[in-house]
Amino acid sequence: MLFFFHQHGVQAQDIDIKRYGVPVIGDLDTYQAQVQGDSSKKMVELKSLMPDLVYDLRYATTNNFMHRRMYNPPPRVTFLRAPAARALARVQAELGPQGYGLKIFDAYRPYSVTVAFWELVKDERYVANPAKGSGHNRGLAVDLTIVDLSTGKELDMGTGFDNFTDTAHQDFKALPAQVLQHRETLTNVMRKHGFTAIETEWWHFYWPNDRQYEVLNIPFSVLSAGKR
Repeated sequence: MLFFFHQHGVQAQDIDIKRYGVPVIGDLDTYQAQVQGDSSKKMVELKSLMPDLVYDLRYATTNNFMHRRMYNPPPRVTFLRAPAARALARVQAELGPQGYGLKIFDAYRPYSVTVAFWELVKDERYVANPAKGSGHNRGLAVDLTIVDLSTGKELDMGTGFDNFTDTAHQDFKALPAQVLQHRETLTNVMRKHGFTAIETEWWHFYWPNDRQYEVLNIPFSVLSAGKR
């Protein structure tokens, strides 16, 4: 099956999502049948649970490490599987009384976009290998930070999103005390509500794949509308 991937400023290319041998759900009917069998597999639009959530969906813009718009047309929504979305809502609720909220850089990512990343980079230090699928493709991973509700500004985490130096690692300690405290606040509240951190990216957390959640390649618009 071929999907057309349009990059901002780059000629479109055909992407064969079957070449990596990963079973992929790309049609709404199959997805909805799975949800009927297991409601935990429902993809939930995050602002439907958290209207005050801040979106900065970087791959819908050129403000990312690829300097390309990886989502086209750019979505104004994003999703997680229902248990992960509800857990994230609990994180947001806990941060609120402290004067904080969440900003989302990325969550669900259609599998064809992961393939496109790989075709351009082919380096697992920076992008997921499509032969495995990713947590983002399964609706289980989220990239995020904390914002100060009084100013709308991100807390200083020592690096920006998609920084691929050691400074972005969870165990990197050569940072100002306030930055380390900010990272600890984010990591602790996410872990408290069931997410796991990865060591190389302070912003990336994932929900356990305890239900064998499938890799999805359903467009944002289709998930939003619930129709083809």
